[in-house]
Amino acid sequence: MGSRLIDSLATTDALADVFSDASVLSMMLAFEVGLARAEAAHGVVPAAVPDALARVTVDRFDAARLAREARASATPAIAFVAALRAEVAAIAEDAARFAHWGATSQDLIDTALVLCLQRARRVLASDHDRLLRGLRALSEAHRATVTPGRTLLQPAPPITFGLKTAGWAGGVARAGTDVAAAFTGALQLQFGGASGTLAMLGASAEPVEATLASTLNLARPAGPWHTHRDRLAALVSALGVYTAALGKIAIDVALLMQTEVAEAEEPGGGSSTMPHKRNPSGSAVVIAAATRTPGLVASYLSSALQAHERAAGGWQAEAPVIAAVVQTCGSALSACADVVAGLSVHADRMRAHLSGAYSVVFAERLAALMAGRVGRDRASRLVRDAVAETTASARPLRAVVADMPEIVSILAPEELATIDEPEAYLGAAESFRQRLLAEAAADWEL
Repeated sequence: MGSRLIDSLATTDALADVFSDASVLSMMLAFEVGLARAEAAHGVVPAAVPDALARVTVDRFDAARLAREARASATPAIAFVAALRAEVAAIAEDAARFAHWGATSQDLIDTALVLCLQRARRVLASDHDRLLRGLRALSEAHRATVTPGRTLLQPAPPITFGLKTAGWAGGVARAGTDVAAAFTGALQLQFGGASGTLAMLGASAEPVEATLASTLNLARPAGPWHTHRDRLAALVSALGVYTAALGKIAIDVALLMQTEVAEAEEPGGGSSTMPHKRNPSGSAVVIAAATRTPGLVASYLSSALQAHERAAGGWQAEAPVIAAVVQTCGSALSACADVVAGLSVHADRMRAHLSGAYSVVFAERLAALMAGRVGRDRASRLVRDAVAETTASARPLRAVVADMPEIVSILAPEELATIDEPEAYLGAAESFRQRLLAEAAADWEL
């Protein structure tokens, strides 16, 4: 976990490690060693250079000092390269001058960031898989569990909890598909030299570029993207949508967990002062992330407006925002997977909320059955009377209707007998559930 308590809900141990100083320095060093190997392979630098660079270890760099010095040049790259050359000179003096040969500061920083994103993708993929498996299992277990639908936070005709969770899975899967595609697009080598032409490498430019991309296991773009930030913007935006899909699950769970509803509950957490409380703590972490992310996405899109071949200000604003978006999404994803894995579902409470006074949610069915036989106006009047009596008496709608001769004369006995049975008014719920899970199964990997 990051060392600052203020960030404790905005990342996870694994993602804090991905974007730690040690990790970023490791990725920067990987770029420089990979570059030297690619250049040595094509005769650009002496064969001994990459071996000398490879002997430099991350612990030789003072991250705090590099961070302070970065403010003078608006990038940590210059201080890092100077420190790298000093370390290489102590190993093989002649090799030091070839470190960072032909590259520019942004090549180093952008590629190091992309390498961090490559690691982050694997972390997110693991929790994405865990969440989808949890949602699929929950949906299958509750495919026949009836529960009130809720529209504008008010009770509505019944659905199944299996359908509700399948809807959650569908949203996560669709958003995950976009995140996966965005990651694939963003994991591109950045290597263009001073003006994006690699002129310093002459005829060896493209061979070195191809070898470097292969060495780092990154895609080789059609050209440097120093001021073309669309692929990173697509990733940040996709992560924003994904986090919103997680937030939808968390809001539903938090509402279902209210004492007055009590239809489901996550493991939750306690209160510092109220012993009786079981708070939706995991859901709160997810909702906090979904609340924070849109502003981060907007911030990144603002920084993507960059001039000419190299940016002043926009590029320098990006890395902290990207790291924050990835970590915030990862925090929400990990918490959401935990919530789903530990969710207790109270099917009896769900059914109870479809009976007695609550059975007024079947008024739609009652009106539909009668409207085609006696007209919409008369049907509406009769249903309003039945709803008013059901609410006032807390008797089941079926019992109330049985005491209303006008309605009894319109409906068939079997219709009257099942007017407020949830299973008799589920429509295509099971078909939709299965279709949503099939859609989710099509995207198993992030």
